Amino acid sequence: MDKSTFEVTADQLRWHCDPSQFDFDCTEDLAPLHEFIGQDRAIRAIEFGLSMERDGYNIYLSGLTGTGKTSVAKTYIQKLILEREERGETYHVSDWCYIYNFAHVDRPRMVELPPGTGREFRDSIGGLLQRLKRDLAKAFSSEDYKAGRKAIVEEGQARQQERFGELRTEAQKKGFLIQMTQAGAALVPLKDGKALSQEEFMALGQGEQKAFEEARNELRKNLEAVFEDAQELERETAEKLQESDRGVAEFTISRLFDKVTSKYSDSADIIQYLVDLKSYTLDKIDTFKAQQEEKPEAGLVLPTGQPQYAPDPFVPFQVNVFVDNGATEGPPIITETNPNYVNLFGRIERRFILGGYVSDHMMLKPGALHLANGGYLLLSAPDVLGNAAVWPALKRALKTKELGIEEPFEQMGLIAPQGLRPLPGPMGVKVILIGDTSLYHLLSTYDEDFWEIFKVKADFSYELSRTPENMLAFAAFIAGCCRECELRHFDRAGVAKVMEYAARMVADREKLSSRFAFIKELIEEAEYWARRDGAKLVGEDEVRKALEERRFRHDLPDERLNEMIEDGTILIDTDGAVVGQENGLSVYSLGDIMFGKPSRITCKTFLGRDGVINIEREANLSGSTHDKGVLILSGYVGWKFAQDHPLSLSASVCFEQSYGGVDGDSASSAELYALLSSLAELPLRQDIAVTGSVNQKGEVQPIGGVNQKIEGFFRVCRSRGLTGTQGVMIPRRNLRNLMLREEVVEAVRKGEFHVYAVDSVDEGIEILSGTPAGKKRRDGSYAARTVNHRVVRQLQDMASKLREFQGPRSEDHCEADAS
Repeated sequence: MDKSTFEVTADQLRWHCDPSQFDFDCTEDLAPLHEFIGQDRAIRAIEFGLSMERDGYNIYLSGLTGTGKTSVAKTYIQKLILEREERGETYHVSDWCYIYNFAHVDRPRMVELPPGTGREFRDSIGGLLQRLKRDLAKAFSSEDYKAGRKAIVEEGQARQQERFGELRTEAQKKGFLIQMTQAGAALVPLKDGKALSQEEFMALGQGEQKAFEEARNELRKNLEAVFEDAQELERETAEKLQESDRGVAEFTISRLFDKVTSKYSDSADIIQYLVDLKSYTLDKIDTFKAQQEEKPEAGLVLPTGQPQYAPDPFVPFQVNVFVDNGATEGPPIITETNPNYVNLFGRIERRFILGGYVSDHMMLKPGALHLANGGYLLLSAPDVLGNAAVWPALKRALKTKELGIEEPFEQMGLIAPQGLRPLPGPMGVKVILIGDTSLYHLLSTYDEDFWEIFKVKADFSYELSRTPENMLAFAAFIAGCCRECELRHFDRAGVAKVMEYAARMVADREKLSSRFAFIKELIEEAEYWARRDGAKLVGEDEVRKALEERRFRHDLPDERLNEMIEDGTILIDTDGAVVGQENGLSVYSLGDIMFGKPSRITCKTFLGRDGVINIEREANLSGSTHDKGVLILSGYVGWKFAQDHPLSLSASVCFEQSYGGVDGDSASSAELYALLSSLAELPLRQDIAVTGSVNQKGEVQPIGGVNQKIEGFFRVCRSRGLTGTQGVMIPRRNLRNLMLREEVVEAVRKGEFHVYAVDSVDEGIEILSGTPAGKKRRDGSYAARTVNHRVVRQLQDMASKLREFQGPRSEDHCEADAS
């Protein structure tokens, strides 16, 4: 069979986008496209999820990085908002404020207000406090207040003086004088109107002394009663003064509170707060009587005599505008790039004062969920799951529709300083989780709550069909990027070159990549080179320059491996022919770059019944997919060559100089060629590298990374010098995936390099060995001097030798048992 039958022409190696098919001169002539193309399925899912107002219809955006998941979500959220505004629909967006809880001071309350009125409420309460201080100070310093207070005090004093006067008169009648000393009231005996000294009293007769003592005891009882009456009068006076102060204060503040109450009469929570605040004000009249001089409550006292800490008595008048949507047009759209617990659920700040932590409702700070309440919140699924305690707390909030602030330490099982426990408020947030498909599958499989709270999946495709409509839309996307980023526009040839790159990204000549983030990077880099060279438009040369420079920046690992091949450290033959040896092709994917490299594959066959031994597997360097590919070789050999006799074969297959592990089945055809070569004792061409997987019927199946594999072997051959016979053999089903670099295509066009496409193992072995594979006859035999005939003959010889070797040993063993 002529090998030219399998040779691929240069025109088949790459899709060339003809610039003449475009009816525009440059992208400046196009209307920019801001919506992303090729994502109809995902867009329909997003529109459905955004429109559903029922619980659980949050959205999971699934797809590869760069497919525009976040941008599409934001675009269609804005679109939905505009449509609802046009229909006259309103959103439930509010300001949220934390206020003092008089019933439970450690549990601040949250109140809801119309957007933009949170700050007004805070200012109203702040203004109320200032007016209270001013008006109460005036009321308590007025002449009427002083006169009334003086009258109450004088009335009490007059009653006390009257009572004491009566007691003095009684004492004089009984011969005693009441004197006030530092130790209290003293009863001094009188004789002839003169007070007696202690010596004079002792000089009296016993009868006279006894009479004085009896009178003194009676007066002492009356004196104690008078003092008790005086204390009662003082208490009554103090109560009257307090009632007077409270009456003055209530008269003064009622009109102030009534004015604020009427303003917020539609909020029951605020009305209750104002009622409690008024009672608190009346209970703290002494604080306001100092005429705007703050008089804090007495706190603990240090040994130095300095107060340790005194709480601010005016904290209940402070309003924490927790969420302010005054400047928000429509529902909030929040993107939290670092969704740790604090950033998502808020935090409680504290002040460290003299060995302890203090906090109040003014130290409560919102998280992204609070800020997005009534709107939309976009989160990265890997980041959410990567932060401790965030995922369970997020699920709990979405299920209960309540949102408060809790200590992150407690969520992690740690002990947190005792502090506030704010009361939760209602939550209405549409959460949009952004991640990849594998994470979605894991969550839906292992998390029983996931389906209940994320009922909508929007799956983003990484490719789109290369139709004329999509190509025009792709050009419009380039125009939109140029306008948005203020870049130079692209001419037709530049647009065509970008599209060729998009086709190479998905390794499909009938598709274009929809990972527009990477396309945008190429647009910006190509425009840089056009600007540096002073070109008015970005053309084909600038796009090619951008691609070459990007490859140069990232291909250092590829350069190092090629240097090792060139200096002989890694053994690769690119000429001659060797029995049981073939060049396989593998792909290295390092994240920022993907490149191909040839690997020597060898196979040795010998007598035995172990079948095909995978040396990589025995050394624990083989992945499961590679193990499967090697096992398929045994199935193919047994099916094709062991129909009339058992397969008596031992063969070892090895990736030479492989130390980091091997996976994938794309080298299974190369391994099979090496096995057949070893059995048939036919040398294989070393100037042709091979890729492709194989099934048990001998059909060569398509593989991934075909472009990188061809280019990897081409680079090795070029560094050693192209001979005109070198090439790569690939599966025919990979032809549509070919988007090779122009240097490879040009070498094929000149006949310096070749690409062969095959459908079966028989076709491939003919190209590599130069010997016909041979077709099976009706009697099951193959024609002489064919590869398959030589393999069958070798297997029969090996089976015969194995029987001869094992036969005498078995007879000797039986004789030994008989003896």
